[in-house]
Amino acid sequence: MRRRVQTFDRRERRKLRVRSKIKGTAQRPRISVFRSNKYIYAQAIDDEARKTLAAYNSLKLRKEENGKKGTKSEEAFRVGEILGKMLIEKGIKSAIFDRGYYKYAGRVAKVAEGLRKVGVKI
Repeated sequence: MRRRVQTFDRRERRKLRVRSKIKGTAQRPRISVFRSNKYIYAQAIDDEARKTLAAYNSLKLRKEENGKKGTKSEEAFRVGEILGKMLIEKGIKSAIFDRGYYKYAGRVAKVAEGLRKVGVKI
């Protein structure tokens, strides 16, 4: 039991440390990423107004593509692309990437690559 509590505390401290340096605005929102074992979720947040500007996830992606399933990394890249397109439509061309307590690698990095491919500056 003790080990699990330590892991949770470490994650929380890391998340707070990363987020303490990041503030999203309407013109440059914070892109927050959540990664579960199956899906990946990303949302653009305006911290000043406390609003979510756009959000997308791999669960929606699978529904829209009629259950077509790629690898988790491919899905993360597509989530980044689609979220980027949503932001470009709203006139947002740059953002701040918030990896939370995850390492900037794997699926988290793929979301950022997808955003950059569409033209969102991170």
